[in-house]
Amino acid sequence: MNVQMFNSRLLTVGQRFSCLLLSRNYAKPAKKTAAAATKTKVGKAGPIVDKITFPAEKDTNKLVNYVCGSNIYTEGEDIKLKPESEYPDWLWEIHTGPPKKLEELDPNTKAYWRRVRKMTCRQNNRLETTKRRHLY
Repeated sequence: MNVQMFNSRLLTVGQRFSCLLLSRNYAKPAKKTAAAATKTKVGKAGPIVDKITFPAEKDTNKLVNYVCGSNIYTEGEDIKLKPESEYPDWLWEIHTGPPKKLEELDPNTKAYWRRVRKMTCRQNNRLETTKRRHLY
């Protein structure tokens, strides 16, 4: 058998199997039940479940004395707030404002060196994007 005949036989075999390779089979869509149809909507990406909205707490006594939303269980109540003297001192010293500038941080802390690394990474990324733009 010469090479030309061998190539022509491969070609015919390839043509026969190409139709099998290109066929696609999709799964049948799931049947909708009456209970599922009321809770979900069908969109392009699939079923969409309606969002559950919880009512806001309006009881002022509860808002002042409890941490509203801290109970994740169906039973029980939210955590009751304690007097300020029962909490540790470091809790009142936590910085809650905007992040401090690099000059305000102490160079002997982890926070300082994390900020330096973050700033360096951002600068390197900016330099990489400008290099890519000018290459093409």
